[in-house]
Amino acid sequence: MLKSARPRHTSRMALFTRNFFRHPAMLGSVIPSSPFLINDMLAQVDWKRARVVVEYGPGIGNFTEEILKRMSPDAILIAIELNGELAAFLRDRIRDPRLHVVQTSAGNVRDILARRNLAHTDYIISSLPFTNMPPSVRHHIMQETRRALHSDGVFVAYQYSRTLLPYFRSCFSSVQQGFQPLNFPPARIFSCTP
Repeated sequence: MLKSARPRHTSRMALFTRNFFRHPAMLGSVIPSSPFLINDMLAQVDWKRARVVVEYGPGIGNFTEEILKRMSPDAILIAIELNGELAAFLRDRIRDPRLHVVQTSAGNVRDILARRNLAHTDYIISSLPFTNMPPSVRHHIMQETRRALHSDGVFVAYQYSRTLLPYFRSCFSSVQQGFQPLNFPPARIFSCTP
């Protein structure tokens, strides 16, 4: 079902690097996530019950491709990417009917679900650099995230420090933590439930 096409003019790394230098606050790191971090993040998901999955900030699709490999054939993945060049790259590179790439802010997650007649999402997997955002933007995204999740849904995010731990705890009733040293920079994983 998952078909990856070769990009026409730009390699994944060249695209990632170019966009990092254009929008460093949007990407948060000069190097894409390691396979170790991706595996640790996706281990937080119960793939048997994940029918609606949302990904924030898919970038060049490292997480996206792994999510699609693990998802059920009848599940749906909505990838929300603010950067137009990266959104177009994902649409061109990954041809899978379960994937829907939407170019907008993660703060619009509930509107995106509603347009597809979906009341909630089971999982939200985030690569967003929340510490780089203005507090009002971060607050809006987190409020919409909590409302978009099913009552037993899970928000999974990584960050490069514990700075946002108190904030996550103020937004969610339960926050579990993990750490992946084999990433550059080393990353903290937060698994949050409403």
